[in-house]
Parts: sequence; structure tokens; C-alpha cells
Amino acid sequence: MLDARAQALLKTLIERYIAEGQPVGSRTLSKYSGLELSPATIRNVMSDLEEMGFIASPHTSAGRIPTPRGYRLFVDSLLTVKPLAHQEISEIKGAIHPDQPQRILSHASQLLSALTHFAGVVVAPRRQLPSIRQIEFLNLSEKRILLIIVTSDGEVQNRILFTQRSYSPSELVEAANYLNQNCIGLDFEQIRRRLRDELHQLRSDMSELMNAAVDVGNQAIADASSQYVISGERNLLEVEDLSSNMTRLRRLFDLFEQRTSLAQLLEVSSKADGVQVFIGGESGIDTLDECSVVTAPYVADGEVIGTIGVIGPTRMAYERVIPIVDITAKLLSSVLSNP
Repeated sequence: MLDARAQALLKTLIERYIAEGQPVGSRTLSKYSGLELSPATIRNVMSDLEEMGFIASPHTSAGRIPTPRGYRLFVDSLLTVKPLAHQEISEIKGAIHPDQPQRILSHASQLLSALTHFAGVVVAPRRQLPSIRQIEFLNLSEKRILLIIVTSDGEVQNRILFTQRSYSPSELVEAANYLNQNCIGLDFEQIRRRLRDELHQLRSDMSELMNAAVDVGNQAIADASSQYVISGERNLLEVEDLSSNMTRLRRLFDLFEQRTSLAQLLEVSSKADGVQVFIGGESGIDTLDECSVVTAPYVADGEVIGTIGVIGPTRMAYERVIPIVDITAKLLSSVLSNP
């Protein structure tokens, strides 16, 4: 799509923008590209790149900045990945210690954060979902009910149900008694199947409450069963590209706290081979429009069991972050396969 000259100028522009954070003009490109081109020729190529959507011109500057499409071409075709120094590799090996299996994931997350100065995240495979020991309903207000779940391993989960109508205390006791008598020892998927077969025995308004409880309860248990460790979120407060918009930053921290969408993205990336880079809107998560997520799966005994990743601004040093994520995933895999 682009000739060698346009590729060289785009590569130079993105590298300078990542390094300096300022729109890049033709004089800078002439200085750093190594091409003997006139300023007029450089401006013409820049204009073509802008027309094709690889770069954009901020209103306040004559220089250009990369677009997500420009970053994507850069990462896919133009990037020169820098190998990590031996000292950094040794640091990763030292942090991922097989003698501490309970803390190995949190150490990996902290390491990714420390090396990149962004947020590091590690997702482990979901453990087997526990069965249900007890279910209770508690009226909070009209059409708002607190669902209380006690699992077989003693964990307590609370979730709010929003219903179409209000339920009396006696109806809530009736619903809880039915579930406790018929569904204890089952997980929520088994409860769902049993209810599907037996709902004809229940009034339609009670079946609505039961189905709502199963849907919300199943998600609560699934979320609790997913090991998800994130470190270094506060590093993003120091990233000017993100901290300049506090509303966006608050939404980003809300995403980290809720976790579900981000965990789903990392789960999807675990099905791919090697390092994946999601730039801006490619993640499918609106909150990450100004961010890039670099992920890699890790394995144990040849089977993918989880994902690690780094979350930072689109203006990140991909040539450094990519090998950090790649090597950390490989070393983590080695430790878990040979404890």
C-alpha cells in the first residue's frame, strides 16, 4: 500500500512522536529519516499519509501525529523490536520464582508494571465453579432485592436483583426455600437446567425471580472464580496522554475495578498464538479508546492456562513493551511447566 519512502517517513514520524509526545513536522522528519528529500517532497508524502488515515494534524500544530491505523501498520510491518538486556531478563527470572506458587501471578503482574511503567495484568484460568450451599433473598426496596449466595467452599457473594414487580417477604422466603430444598449441591448451570424442567410448577411471577437469581448468581460466582491480578494502575496517573482527561481516567479505573470486560478481552487473547496488540478501539471496549493492550498467553505442560498483559497509552514504546510481555509469558510458562 505504501512505497518504501512513505513507510520510512511514517516509521520515523511514529518513533519521534512516541519518544517526544509532540506533533512531528517536516523538518524533524528530514533530520531523522535518513532520506535526502526536499521539504516540499516530505510535505507531499505527509499529505498522502494523512489522506490515507495513517496520521492526523492537530488543529494547534503544523506537525502530524499517528492515528490508530498508523500505529497498527507500524506495529504490524515497520516496528523494530529491541531485545531485552540480560539484566532485565535476569530480573524477570528472579521475580517469577517457582518456590512461591501462590504469589507467582501477582509477582508477574507487578513485574510487568515495574518494567513498562504502565499497568500490568495477569489472568489465570477459572477454577472449577463451586456448588451452592445456601441462597437467601432480602428486600432492599420496591423492586430491589439482595441475593445472598453461600458456596460450598464457604464464600459469600451478594448481588442486587432488579425485578419487574415488588415481592413480599413471604414470597422471598418461599423462593429461597424452594431453591434450598431442590438445588443445594448444584452449581448455577445445573440449577438453570433443573428450573427449566420444573418451572411449570411455579407461578410465572416467581419463575421471573428464580431466573433473575440464576443469571445474576451465575455471573457472580464466575467472576469470583476468575483469578485476575492487576498492578500499577497508578502509573497511568503519570501518563500525560491519559491524565489530561480526568473523566476518561476515572472511567479507566472503573474498568479495572469491574474487571469483567477486561477479563473477557484477555480471555479472548489467550486463544491466539504469541503476542497480541490491541490498539485503541480494536479492544472493543470504549474506555480503552486511548489505550493499547499488549497481551500474550502462558502455558503449563503445553496447554494455555492464562494470559498476561500490559495496559498503557497508544503512545507507548511498542518495541520495548512487546518483548517484555513476550519473555515474561515464556518464563512464566517455563516455571509453571517445570516447578
